[in-house]
Amino acid sequence: MRRAFVEGLADLADADDRIVLLTGDLGFSVVEGFARRHPKRFINVGVAEQNMVGVATGLAEAGFLPFTYSIATFSALRPFEFIRNGPVLHDLPVRIVGIGGGFEYGTAGYTHHAIDDLAVLRTLPRLIVLAPADPAQARAALLATWSRPEPIYYRLGKDEETLVPGLDGSFELGSLTKVRDGTDLAIIATGAIAAEAVAAATLLEGLSAEIHIAATISPIARRGLIDILSRHQTIATVEGHSEVGGLGSLVLEVAASRGLPNRVVVCGIPPAKAFRNGGERHLNASVGLTADRIAARIRKSMRALH
Repeated sequence: MRRAFVEGLADLADADDRIVLLTGDLGFSVVEGFARRHPKRFINVGVAEQNMVGVATGLAEAGFLPFTYSIATFSALRPFEFIRNGPVLHDLPVRIVGIGGGFEYGTAGYTHHAIDDLAVLRTLPRLIVLAPADPAQARAALLATWSRPEPIYYRLGKDEETLVPGLDGSFELGSLTKVRDGTDLAIIATGAIAAEAVAAATLLEGLSAEIHIAATISPIARRGLIDILSRHQTIATVEGHSEVGGLGSLVLEVAASRGLPNRVVVCGIPPAKAFRNGGERHLNASVGLTADRIAARIRKSMRALH
């Protein structure tokens, strides 16, 4: 989805000369199109992500719309203080683009695994936190938000082809998108792992699962979540992220704040299993984030209710 996002950004830059793209010496084979079309508004700051956010903050203060681009851990965590004290504290329209949620950079080692970025960044006030599910939704999210006054974090997957069935590029800030009706339970998924969640629903023989995509992590889709929680006793959340602080925690917070007695099955990365190396598929399977293992966990939870 990163390619669809950068191509969309280059199109927007054709009409708005405030848009600037900065990279931390990454993204080559993806960002060249923007660089060729807008060479004076493309800056490689080198392997200096904190400085990149500082430069972007200055550009935003000068009236530009800067987008910073790097692997998600380096975009979100290494410069966290710079994000907090720069665009967030001063309410400036800096856009942080983080590539590769969860184990998408599996073989690069756990320093590259974005398993806690959503938890960390959703604590910051007025920072919009987005995790689109596929390339079409990534482009739609960009088009819907690029000119907003708040700082934004875009968490983008590396998959350029897989589309979530029923999503059709739909995106609305602060809302959930329903892609399938169901009566027995609800599945809520965020980010690129959403395709596995939808596939899991087809394996739930005898169970009818309603499926929602949560591309917005902050601001919270409170009304939509309350509606789902009021209609389904069991909710399963699916995310390529730690089980602590991400989508599952968000849903539990809403349920607790309303005093709702839902069973929430959090399908994410257990902290104890986070620090591993290997291919993405292998690592996802090791923590239960493949369609068959998600389905098995949901079936086990549903059996426990009866």
